[in-house]
Amino acid sequence: MKNSLDELSEHCRNVRQTVIEITTPVRSSHIGGAFSIVDVLVVLYFEVLEINPSCPDDPSRDILIFSKGHASAALYSVLAERSFFNRALLKEYYVDGGRLPGHPVRGCVPGIEVSTGSLGHGLPMGVGMAIARKIDKNSSRVFVILSDGECNEGSVWEAIMLAGHHQLDNLTVVIDYNKIQSLGRTSEVLDLEPFRAKLSAFGWSVREIDGHDINLIFQTCQSLPFEEGRPSAIIAHTVKGKGVSFMENKLEWHYRSLDDPEEYARALREVKNS
Repeated sequence: MKNSLDELSEHCRNVRQTVIEITTPVRSSHIGGAFSIVDVLVVLYFEVLEINPSCPDDPSRDILIFSKGHASAALYSVLAERSFFNRALLKEYYVDGGRLPGHPVRGCVPGIEVSTGSLGHGLPMGVGMAIARKIDKNSSRVFVILSDGECNEGSVWEAIMLAGHHQLDNLTVVIDYNKIQSLGRTSEVLDLEPFRAKLSAFGWSVREIDGHDINLIFQTCQSLPFEEGRPSAIIAHTVKGKGVSFMENKLEWHYRSLDDPEEYARALREVKNS
């Protein structure tokens, strides 16, 4: 591990604080979904991915596709924390003419590999990239971060089937399983269970983890691929709004923003002290 657990925890606190600071002035939504994936993103970008912020287009780099693009504030904040671009650019988040649109757009800043946010597209693109790397004998890996609600999309399961068929052991999917989507709990809208068994049936090797346990996330990723000849899936059990007590596991924070000054101050205080 290149960073200590304390250093990684500090990065997580910084990223959550940044998410609050950039989303509040523009009344952006999806704070809850941004918070649930922060710990996974920090471990991936600081410990797991073979990347170089000084050379973001290196053909041998690992690729990360952030399919749950609605939570772009988390991705931008992590990329800035990892020095892919100057933090001053964060002021351009979600504003007319700014370089950081609400859904990530390829090339808007270094580190954004593909345009995402239209749910169900990220994994199919990841499968294509993983197949291309196999053909090119490129040993780099492809990671895709999905939301759980996104797994309602048929295109996700078509891609899951194709990846298993082609034995894409250079592909890893991390599913942000916070169990809440736009209109309700995933179990009520469209139940994914038995989730692990479904993925396994399509030829994937699957692990389930606590998506907020930094050391466990790291140790799990150290075992990739989980099995030769099989794509890897990490079901990360997370909490929507993780880090702010009045947001955690609350449906309304799928769309709400921190308009109330007292809520804003409290959220910042809780994140800084977490």
